Amino acid sequence: MDSPSGARQPLPSRLVQTPWLLLAVTVTVWGANVVVARASTTEVSPFALVTLRWLIVCLLIAAYERGAVLTALRQLRPHWLYVIPMGAAGFTGSNGLLFAGARYTTGLNIAIVTAVIPVLVILGVRVVYGSRIGGRRMVGVVMTIVGILVVATQGDLTAVGQLRFNFGDLVEFGGALFYAGYTVALRRKPPIPAMAFFIGIALSAFAVSLPALGAEIAMGAVIWPTAGGWAAILYVAIFTSIIGQLSWIKAIERIGPSRAGVFQNLVPIIGASLSVLLLGESFHWYHGLSLALVLCGIYVSERMGK
Repeated sequence: MDSPSGARQPLPSRLVQTPWLLLAVTVTVWGANVVVARASTTEVSPFALVTLRWLIVCLLIAAYERGAVLTALRQLRPHWLYVIPMGAAGFTGSNGLLFAGARYTTGLNIAIVTAVIPVLVILGVRVVYGSRIGGRRMVGVVMTIVGILVVATQGDLTAVGQLRFNFGDLVEFGGALFYAGYTVALRRKPPIPAMAFFIGIALSAFAVSLPALGAEIAMGAVIWPTAGGWAAILYVAIFTSIIGQLSWIKAIERIGPSRAGVFQNLVPIIGASLSVLLLGESFHWYHGLSLALVLCGIYVSERMGK
């Protein structure tokens, strides 16, 4: 990409603007979040994690981007009716429900619900914007879903027929709906810088999470973070929230939600791979097969599905 003056930008600047690199960063930090979530289920309760996560994000932004906050507030003034629901749905609602549902269901069910998100995004784009869904793109999406099922069932796809869905799965699906809706709505993001938009939804996510945390405390379900819980909160605040979400927002600005949504199916695959590397789990043939299916599905969706 050339600069306005006609001179070519340095390679690092050009790479940062590449949607594929942005998506690679996003799915990598979100994949690592799978490991963090598995390790912290007893270390901190869902809405304590969500509230403290966004409090830390807001404090970090205030500390390092103080001037940007004041500028962002001015830029966001006409758009709060859009920004507040985006923060509530995409950050507070989806995160809280996904963490809460994980306490009542299995890893296999969570993987299946996660695989549904790109399909919900594509259908949402079709319904809201009237965008045509190519047959080859849907083939690519189906391939990525099969790849997730392969790793989730450890290569035994017949296990899917033995699934029993429960209350936790409904909670997980609610979280998936919130995040799919957030992703679809990103296409209508106001014409403001990504950082200004992120500041707005971070502030709204923190504000909306406070009543949910109050309810968690009132029900006696709160678990205040242990040392491990604080480590998990810091990871999701810095990497999953700031780095991952900014990369996701910028990628969708460039290629749209339905194309970017397919890449989300790399998240559980990367999570499984990092579990092998970081948690000492064994690598099996189905890990390789699932990764191949997901990557082939993305290729079919991106190249052949144009």
